[in-house]
Amino acid sequence: MTLAKYKEKRNFKVTPEPSGDELAKKAADKHLLYVIQKHRATQLHYDFRLEFEGVLLSWAVPKGPSLDPSVKRLAMQVEDHPVDYGGFEGVIPEGEYGGGTVMVWDTGTWTPESQSADVAAALKKGDLKFVLHGKKLHGSWVLVRTRGFGSSSGKSWLLIKHRDEFASTEDIVATEPKSAVSKRLLVDIARDGGGDVEKAATGDPQPKTKVEPQKSASKKPSAKNSAARAETPRRAKQ
Repeated sequence: MTLAKYKEKRNFKVTPEPSGDELAKKAADKHLLYVIQKHRATQLHYDFRLEFEGVLLSWAVPKGPSLDPSVKRLAMQVEDHPVDYGGFEGVIPEGEYGGGTVMVWDTGTWTPESQSADVAAALKKGDLKFVLHGKKLHGSWVLVRTRGFGSSSGKSWLLIKHRDEFASTEDIVATEPKSAVSKRLLVDIARDGGGDVEKAATGDPQPKTKVEPQKSASKKPSAKNSAARAETPRRAKQ
């Protein structure tokens, strides 16, 4: 696990993202961090991160997580991030790598599904089963590596919810759009951080426009019928 790729892509004199140089002191019984960051960069996506061996293993999930076990979400593995990145919420300057607005959409801890599980071996195999203890996501999940295509080979995974009491058909990315830590929308974070407010707003739920029902026009008599009535002689009074 290394932060070399992470550091290569960023200019820490410009971006407010953590460099990872300051390592937090780890307690022996420290829980492993889990975080999802909603990121409106070139495209909206959700960065899914699990702490392991001193870094945050990271996957970009374009559509975000689903609570429905029948739904498989594509998760593209990206470079490892420093653990302190898990608390980053703010604006990455435009022109920098990942320029845009970042929200801590969910946060908590994670554990392997089995206490005896070998996480390193599971990652190598491409089948990591784990339990989330977040503010929004809970219960059993799995990351499964797929074949992928071309340059994405080995980086393409699927994020899937296991069937348990936390499984649901609720579209949680739609019903829970706000930050888990600040309760702000992307547009609020952008505004507070001097970012692109208009761009950030496209990552928030869009207001539903009301469609006014069309009034049915009163039916006018046709010219043919009007002429026919005009030609009909009135009945004389007896």
